[in-house]
Amino acid sequence: MADMFYTNAGCTLVALNPFKLVPQLYTPELMREYHSAPQPEKLKPHIFTVAEQTYRNVKSLIDPVNQSIVVSGESGAGKTWTSRCLMKFYAVVAAAPTSWESPKIAERIEQRILNSNPVMEAFGNACTLRNNNSSRFGKFIQLQLNRAQQMTGAAVQTYLLEKTRVAYQASSERNFHIFYQIYKGASEDERFQWHLPKGATFSWLPNAERTLEEDCFEVTREAMMHLGIDIPTQNNIFKVLAGLLHLGNVRFADSEDEAHPCQLMDSAKCFVRTSASLLGLHEDTLLETVQIRTIRAGRQQQVFRKPCSRGECDTRRDCLAKVVYARLFDWLVSVINSSICADPDSWTAFIGLLDVYGFESFPDNSLEQLCINYANEKLQQHFVAHYLRAQQEEYALEGLEWSFVNYQDNQTCLDLIEGSPISICSLLNEECRLNRPSSAAQLQVRIESALADSPCLGHNRLSQEPSFIVVHYAGPVRYLTAGLVEKNKDPVPPELTELLQLSHDPLLTVLFPTQPKEKTQEEPSGQSRAPVLTVVSKFKASLEQLLLVLHSTTPHYIRCIKPNSQGQPQTFFQEEVVSQLEACGLVETIHISAAGFPIRVSHQNFLERYALLRRLGPHMPSGLRSPHATRGYSGQLARTEEATLQTVLRDLLHALPALTQVAATPADPLHCGKTKVFMTESVLELLEGKRARVLEQCARCIQYGWKRHQHRKQERQRRAATLIQAAIRSWLTRKHIQRLHTAASVIKRAWHKWRVRMACLASKELDGIEEKSMSQFPSSLNSSLLPSAQTRLQGAIIRLWPLGLVLANAAVGLRGFQRKLVVCACLQLPSDNLSTCKVQTAQGQTGVVSIRALPQGSIKFHCRKSPLRYADICPEPSPYSITGFNQILLERHSPVHL
Repeated sequence: MADMFYTNAGCTLVALNPFKLVPQLYTPELMREYHSAPQPEKLKPHIFTVAEQTYRNVKSLIDPVNQSIVVSGESGAGKTWTSRCLMKFYAVVAAAPTSWESPKIAERIEQRILNSNPVMEAFGNACTLRNNNSSRFGKFIQLQLNRAQQMTGAAVQTYLLEKTRVAYQASSERNFHIFYQIYKGASEDERFQWHLPKGATFSWLPNAERTLEEDCFEVTREAMMHLGIDIPTQNNIFKVLAGLLHLGNVRFADSEDEAHPCQLMDSAKCFVRTSASLLGLHEDTLLETVQIRTIRAGRQQQVFRKPCSRGECDTRRDCLAKVVYARLFDWLVSVINSSICADPDSWTAFIGLLDVYGFESFPDNSLEQLCINYANEKLQQHFVAHYLRAQQEEYALEGLEWSFVNYQDNQTCLDLIEGSPISICSLLNEECRLNRPSSAAQLQVRIESALADSPCLGHNRLSQEPSFIVVHYAGPVRYLTAGLVEKNKDPVPPELTELLQLSHDPLLTVLFPTQPKEKTQEEPSGQSRAPVLTVVSKFKASLEQLLLVLHSTTPHYIRCIKPNSQGQPQTFFQEEVVSQLEACGLVETIHISAAGFPIRVSHQNFLERYALLRRLGPHMPSGLRSPHATRGYSGQLARTEEATLQTVLRDLLHALPALTQVAATPADPLHCGKTKVFMTESVLELLEGKRARVLEQCARCIQYGWKRHQHRKQERQRRAATLIQAAIRSWLTRKHIQRLHTAASVIKRAWHKWRVRMACLASKELDGIEEKSMSQFPSSLNSSLLPSAQTRLQGAIIRLWPLGLVLANAAVGLRGFQRKLVVCACLQLPSDNLSTCKVQTAQGQTGVVSIRALPQGSIKFHCRKSPLRYADICPEPSPYSITGFNQILLERHSPVHL
């Protein structure tokens, strides 16, 4: 679901088929990133990690220098795609031009190696129920590197092509891709030459209406051009394949007389003519070879001609098509090898890519599944031996005395299949040598009786068909005995080979040379019969050669897994995946790991993760602690620097029995090697539990300390906030008082100015008392009396000036006794004796005319224009308001100007 399709399982990379394009996982930039990484194993698991590891092993020149990658999995798991991506990786990182090669030559080698894939897939892959691009053959690709670890060439070796698919396709399956590419991609001229009109129906071309990505004819043609196969040769190949399609439409009718061959059906006559023309054969010779069987017998090698039944004619027709296609496929492989293979002196090492069938188990299994599962058993034994050897070598390097003495591999199953002197393969080959009609029931009885002691041979008494069961490492598989001997013989009648040798077609002439003359099991030499070269014998020999190559290399394993059988992206079925893990041998890997020490941690990592367990030391009883643990190493860094890593680790390991409460037993579940600590799953669980306990205690301590710190911090913040608030408030108060002082000063200065101005104004508006009094004194006294007179005058002005304002302002609002009280208050007269003062008002006028003080004389104010600002503006009178400044009556009539 997270678009991560690779993971590691021990020494094996598990690759999950995403069933969708994920282009960002296979870009050249990502290839270079894995290639340039100092430690690619620390990056995310990827097939490029395995590829880069093999490439660096070659560069290290450590024996064995040669490397191999085994890609396995069932059909549809992604083996072909994985092999293709691996080849692209090596073409990117290992195909740089050398000093003696130009860039164009290096690019040509790289392009040819990559172009071998489309050709091999077109002629060797087909659409099956499980996979639209299923490889119907096994292949081992050898990528050749020179002394500079640069790719100079490659070689391809194939195994067990499913040539029966040419003449037989199961329901909902298709023939090889190349037939559909010709049928759909040929031009009009090519259709005319190959007699492939549009809409034509061929019995060996089922489900032609389905369109797949692999049906691209131009890609195959372009790849063949890069491999050096020119256009005439390509047309010759496609013409022969078209002849095989027409041959598949040849049908025979049952013969009424066994002495006469079966007759050709009327609808098939044109197909015989067309097929013979495309294959370069005579029509009559082709038909006669298919209908009549030639038998040689006796010392004189007398020849007998026997008409074939309808079933035999169909078998001989299918055999003809299969042998032509098998020879054509082998010829293509040889052409590819001649095109991409480097000179033996130009390369010194190789990286092998093995893409083989995965383990197969169907309701009905035959010889093909037996060979495939036999190969998987051999590869599984190789994998187990390599893994066990790697584990044992690692234990020896680490100084551990341990061996897998109780582990049993799959040798018992291999003895059942290929053992000597009696095995399933030997019994099948013996049946072929007897050259007699085989019975399925007799073969079952013979296998069960001869191999009854084998624990891997099972019996299915409820089966209605003759069969036997082989218990493989991935599970039991039932094989039908019917057809086993015939498929093992894979007979090619000599007259069919002779017929093809008579062909005028240039390609068939190369595929079936006349010299040397071939011998078959039907051509005995004298009285003795030549050893029969059966399918099982050939497959066993090629498999042994492959294993010799694998044993001479450092193997790497990629297990491809199919998450579901429907090919849907982001769909994961656990049961199907588990069965594939068993079939790939990963469950066996788990058993091997469980038999030893599956958990391996380096010393440094072990200390980094579990050194905190020493915190539990003070809480242990003193009797359980070792003397090493009581040396005072309680986490002080100074002592850690003085002690070596081994010493610290030994101290911790000595304390572990008390910490984990695991008693030291003969089967100690924990060992300390030279660079790693080996332990079992149970010890790991105990250590993790103790570590979780210590971490919980540390977490609580941290929480306590943090809460205490937070509380103290909040207290400090509260005190600081109080101080800040007090300082701010005092500052604001000071600023406010300063503003008040400033305002008061301004008001005071304005008031003083106003008082002075009013005093000056009043002094000019008073009666001429000052002038008269000053004129009575001599001029000599003016200068001495002037200051005191001015002082008294200013005091009188200041004291009496509000009187005029009050009186003028109270002209309307005050009447009678109230006015008298105001006047007395302003003049500072005694309020208890108002009879001493007399206030006169003008008749018919508003305001006070004069105020006279009886004892001191009279004081008279005369009305004149007031110089005060706005004094002459009178607001609208109302009964509740006080009028503005009206007029002040003064005795002087001259205006006063300020």
